[in-house]
Amino acid sequence: MGRWIRFLLAVLLGAAGGIFYAWVVRPPAVSGASPQSLRIDYKTDYVLMVAESYQADGDLGLAVRRLALLGEAVPGDAVGRALQFAQEQGYAEADLALMLALGRALGLPEVATGSPVP
Repeated sequence: MGRWIRFLLAVLLGAAGGIFYAWVVRPPAVSGASPQSLRIDYKTDYVLMVAESYQADGDLGLAVRRLALLGEAVPGDAVGRALQFAQEQGYAEADLALMLALGRALGLPEVATGSPVP
Protein backbone atom coordinates (compact mmCIF):
# COMPACT_ATOMS: atom_id res chain seq x y z
CA MET A 1 0.00 0.00 0.00
CA GLY A 2 2.90 2.34 0.71
CA ARG A 3 4.11 2.05 -2.90
CA TRP A 4 0.77 3.31 -4.27
CA ILE A 5 0.76 6.28 -1.93
CA ARG A 6 4.30 7.23 -2.94
CA PHE A 7 3.40 6.77 -6.61
CA LEU A 8 0.29 8.97 -6.36
CA LEU A 9 2.21 11.56 -4.34
CA ALA A 10 4.91 11.66 -7.03
CA VAL A 11 2.29 12.08 -9.77
CA LEU A 12 0.54 14.88 -7.87
CA LEU A 13 3.81 16.67 -7.14
CA GLY A 14 4.84 16.36 -10.78
CA ALA A 15 1.51 17.74 -11.98
CA ALA A 16 1.65 20.60 -9.47
CA GLY A 17 5.22 21.39 -10.50
CA GLY A 18 4.27 21.37 -14.16
CA ILE A 19 1.33 23.69 -13.59
CA PHE A 20 3.45 26.04 -11.48
CA TYR A 21 6.13 26.14 -14.18
CA ALA A 22 3.62 26.75 -16.97
CA TRP A 23 1.59 29.40 -15.17
CA VAL A 24 4.21 31.23 -13.09
CA VAL A 25 7.75 30.59 -14.32
CA ARG A 26 7.16 30.57 -18.10
CA PRO A 27 3.60 31.55 -18.98
CA PRO A 28 2.82 31.76 -22.71
CA ALA A 29 3.41 35.13 -24.30
CA VAL A 30 0.36 37.06 -25.40
CA SER A 31 0.62 37.32 -29.15
CA GLY A 32 -1.94 40.04 -29.75
CA ALA A 33 -3.14 38.23 -32.86
CA SER A 34 -6.37 39.56 -34.26
CA PRO A 35 -9.11 37.78 -36.20
CA GLN A 36 -7.88 39.70 -39.27
CA SER A 37 -4.72 37.62 -39.30
CA LEU A 38 -6.53 34.28 -39.49
CA ARG A 39 -6.09 32.00 -42.50
CA ILE A 40 -9.06 31.70 -44.86
CA ASP A 41 -10.10 28.32 -43.44
CA TYR A 42 -10.29 29.74 -39.93
CA LYS A 43 -12.07 32.85 -41.17
CA THR A 44 -14.60 30.59 -42.88
CA ASP A 45 -15.15 28.69 -39.64
CA TYR A 46 -15.56 32.02 -37.82
CA VAL A 47 -18.15 33.18 -40.36
CA LEU A 48 -19.94 29.85 -39.95
CA MET A 49 -20.05 30.35 -36.18
CA VAL A 50 -21.44 33.87 -36.69
CA ALA A 51 -24.05 32.43 -39.06
CA GLU A 52 -25.01 29.79 -36.49
CA SER A 53 -25.33 32.48 -33.84
CA TYR A 54 -27.43 34.63 -36.18
CA GLN A 55 -29.69 31.67 -36.92
CA ALA A 56 -30.16 31.08 -33.19
CA ASP A 57 -30.85 34.66 -32.05
CA GLY A 58 -31.76 36.57 -35.23
CA ASP A 59 -29.69 39.59 -34.17
CA LEU A 60 -28.29 40.93 -37.44
CA GLY A 61 -26.61 43.88 -35.73
CA LEU A 62 -24.63 41.55 -33.50
CA ALA A 63 -23.68 39.41 -36.49
CA VAL A 64 -22.42 42.50 -38.33
CA ARG A 65 -20.34 43.56 -35.32
CA ARG A 66 -18.84 40.09 -35.10
CA LEU A 67 -18.05 40.04 -38.82
CA ALA A 68 -16.45 43.49 -38.55
CA LEU A 69 -13.72 41.91 -36.41
CA LEU A 70 -12.44 40.22 -39.58
CA GLY A 71 -11.37 43.63 -40.87
CA GLU A 72 -13.36 43.76 -44.10
CA ALA A 73 -14.56 47.19 -45.23
CA VAL A 74 -17.98 45.63 -45.77
CA PRO A 75 -18.69 42.80 -43.31
CA GLY A 76 -20.73 41.02 -45.96
CA ASP A 77 -17.59 40.57 -48.06
CA ALA A 78 -16.29 38.18 -45.42
CA VAL A 79 -19.44 36.10 -45.83
CA GLY A 80 -19.03 36.01 -49.60
CA ARG A 81 -15.42 34.88 -49.40
CA ALA A 82 -16.21 32.34 -46.71
CA LEU A 83 -19.11 30.95 -48.71
CA GLN A 84 -16.94 30.60 -51.80
CA PHE A 85 -14.20 28.83 -49.83
CA ALA A 86 -16.75 26.59 -48.10
CA GLN A 87 -18.21 25.55 -51.46
CA GLU A 88 -14.74 24.82 -52.85
CA GLN A 89 -13.84 22.74 -49.80
CA GLY A 90 -17.07 20.77 -49.75
CA TYR A 91 -18.60 22.02 -46.52
CA ALA A 92 -21.86 20.35 -45.50
CA GLU A 93 -25.05 21.63 -47.13
CA ALA A 94 -26.41 22.66 -43.73
CA ASP A 95 -23.35 24.85 -43.11
CA LEU A 96 -23.59 26.39 -46.57
CA ALA A 97 -27.28 27.10 -45.98
CA LEU A 98 -26.49 28.93 -42.73
CA MET A 99 -23.87 31.11 -44.39
CA LEU A 100 -26.17 31.69 -47.36
CA ALA A 101 -28.96 32.84 -45.02
CA LEU A 102 -26.59 35.27 -43.33
CA GLY A 103 -25.44 36.56 -46.71
CA ARG A 104 -29.04 37.09 -47.80
CA ALA A 105 -29.79 38.94 -44.57
CA LEU A 106 -26.85 41.21 -45.33
CA GLY A 107 -28.27 41.84 -48.80
CA LEU A 108 -25.48 40.33 -50.85
CA PRO A 109 -26.90 39.73 -54.35
CA GLU A 110 -24.16 37.32 -55.46
CA VAL A 111 -24.83 35.23 -52.37
CA ALA A 112 -28.59 35.48 -52.70
CA THR A 113 -28.50 33.76 -56.08
CA GLY A 114 -26.78 30.74 -54.56
CA SER A 115 -24.77 30.25 -57.74
CA PRO A 116 -22.17 27.52 -57.24
CA VAL A 117 -18.52 28.28 -57.61
CA PRO A 118 -16.88 26.40 -60.50
